[in-house]
Amino acid sequence: MSKNNSSSLADTKQLQPPWLLHSAVGSLGVLSLSKLWPWGAVDPRTQNTQEQALLALGDITVAGSSVLPSTEASAHSLPVLGEIMDVDIDSHGNYIHTLAIRNGGKLVDVETQSPRRNLVMTHGYFTGVGFFYRNYRDLSQVDGWDVYAIDWLGMGRSSRPTYKSLRNEGDDKRVSHAEEFFVESLEEWRKRMGIEKMTLCGHSFGGYMNAVYALKYPQHVEKLVLVSPIGLPEAPPDLEERMRHGYAPNTDKAKDGGPPAADPDKPSMQRVLLFRTAMNLWDRNYTPQWIVRSAGPLSRRLIDWYIGRFSLLTEEQRRGMAAYSHQIAMLPESSASALGDILRPGAFARRPLVGRLGAISVPTTFIYGSHDWVDYTGGLEVIKRIAGRVATHLYRVPNAGHNLHIDNPKDFNRFLVSEMKR
Repeated sequence: MSKNNSSSLADTKQLQPPWLLHSAVGSLGVLSLSKLWPWGAVDPRTQNTQEQALLALGDITVAGSSVLPSTEASAHSLPVLGEIMDVDIDSHGNYIHTLAIRNGGKLVDVETQSPRRNLVMTHGYFTGVGFFYRNYRDLSQVDGWDVYAIDWLGMGRSSRPTYKSLRNEGDDKRVSHAEEFFVESLEEWRKRMGIEKMTLCGHSFGGYMNAVYALKYPQHVEKLVLVSPIGLPEAPPDLEERMRHGYAPNTDKAKDGGPPAADPDKPSMQRVLLFRTAMNLWDRNYTPQWIVRSAGPLSRRLIDWYIGRFSLLTEEQRRGMAAYSHQIAMLPESSASALGDILRPGAFARRPLVGRLGAISVPTTFIYGSHDWVDYTGGLEVIKRIAGRVATHLYRVPNAGHNLHIDNPKDFNRFLVSEMKR
């Protein structure tokens, strides 16, 4: 069943996802340095080491690993023991990279334990299981729960099958094909793991896909926790027109019932060309990972710049995240290109979830950062539509942005633990 691996365009009007900015920068014609300096495959041993080192910063020791918890994390009496495995999901060599922390990360006889509940965490775009390293310890200590985290198929350290976009087939087929790729691989993973029911906790892109999974397979979802999920609201009717003229989507709330505030200045020609080129490449499924790989020997500098935005982390934590992120970014292209199939330029879904989640039949919780670029009112709108039919809650984590589980793990963990105990 498994193979063990032990051995956007910024605008003063609106916060935009950083990977849109990356796409815009790359769209100006970044020289593909990888053609001048060919790069070989990433060494799996290095991948293991970087992932284990990042998890150790969160006091998680991987079974069979020689990497010990950091000095910062070792304030706890004993580290939490986790297991890394690659779970086969088909006969074509595809697998889902998985972190499992069972029985609170303690060495006990599983067969003597009473039935346990399952928390399954799914990451956002351009990340992997390592990005929850500040959360695993607290979550794994909730009595009666096992904690799992997966890398989406074609992302992180999961297998990298060829992903074929249907971008020329129209939005309905294009989106359905992309969603099926991820949802069915999650379902196959669930079957192989023998998990009958699970609480799904997904961040950003992971939240979107978890929601789609819960709509299709509600019988296997105990609760849905959507952490700053992308793809909820309807796009403004003038979205494409605005972006082609160099304006970011204007989602400012009108004051006192009046119209949205006008844009202060007419965009420069350079900005207009930037937006149009970015939109063009977005629709052709170019990715931030492509930019990193194309940068060749400069790729690590791009990753260091990106991770440097996490100003609340220590230098040791930023180094660990950068090393891990660089390793997974340099792996072959696969399903990362599906983002353009799911989202339109401007980070609005081609098939918004706000209307689709009206059919949700499982308890649903939303968690956002206090200064998140994803608007929490999307979650409020869904709650308005399903309240009274299923249990709902919404939290906003203080002093946190879109990566709230990293920015403020204490409060994020507290909110999620309360949902696990509810």
